[in-house]
Amino acid sequence: MAATILYGKDIAQDIRAELANDVEELKKQGVEPGLTVILVGDDPASHSYVRGKERGCQEVGIRSEVIYKDASISEAELLDLIHQLNENPNVHGILVQLPLPPHISEKAVIEAIAPKKDVDGFHPLNVGNMMIGYDTLLPCTPHGIVELIKRTGTPIAGKHAVVIGRSNIVGKPVSFLLQQENATVTMCHSRTVDLAAYTRQADILVVAAGKPHLIGREHVKPGAVVIDVGVNRIETGKLVGDVKFEEVREVAGYLTPVPGGVGPMTITMLLKNTVAAARKQTAR
Repeated sequence: MAATILYGKDIAQDIRAELANDVEELKKQGVEPGLTVILVGDDPASHSYVRGKERGCQEVGIRSEVIYKDASISEAELLDLIHQLNENPNVHGILVQLPLPPHISEKAVIEAIAPKKDVDGFHPLNVGNMMIGYDTLLPCTPHGIVELIKRTGTPIAGKHAVVIGRSNIVGKPVSFLLQQENATVTMCHSRTVDLAAYTRQADILVVAAGKPHLIGREHVKPGAVVIDVGVNRIETGKLVGDVKFEEVREVAGYLTPVPGGVGPMTITMLLKNTVAAARKQTAR
């Protein structure tokens, strides 16, 4: 039996409807959740991502602002702008769109954002809180992945999850979040020997290696939930994932497409973080 395709857009729409209700309740209490995005330079992909975030904010009722800065801005000027936003009570979430120009330290910028307004979930304090299971703002893509799995109705507790990729943005955090859901987690990466020996054991397989068509039918346990995080542009110009979609759909129980799988969930979790940040910052 072919896999059920997990379209992130459909699940994201359900979550956004819930968020719109939450925002409406906050506004009745005199709180208007606000997100400010800083975009440095003219990277086309970054501009596209930011437009998607603006549309998402409009959809759920979050007040959004985009501050555009030339690529020549100094690191000191950018850090000063972040400090001003940290001090602004009407700004509940701050996001600096990455990547940044080479002369600006991403580490310095991430650490400059107040943890309570770090809606990307990248600040070391928030990452540390996530690792030890404290309530915090979670990184958006890993949070979206776990939400996708939950919405299949598949129990995570007691399952064997295999994560391919050890990046700070996806691989490492999603492994911690799955452990907190009581999965047994194995992490694989570019130096793993006999990858298929591990992936064939996975009830839940999260593939975030950044290598097109890395995972085929022979890697997948029948009925597994397969989450493809890869977004790769091949020679033809087509976007493909890390999973051989047509092969794996004949084996897996659930499978995300690329594009249209994990991507829509990332922005939705950003909106969810913004609402959560507004609620915490204005709690009486």
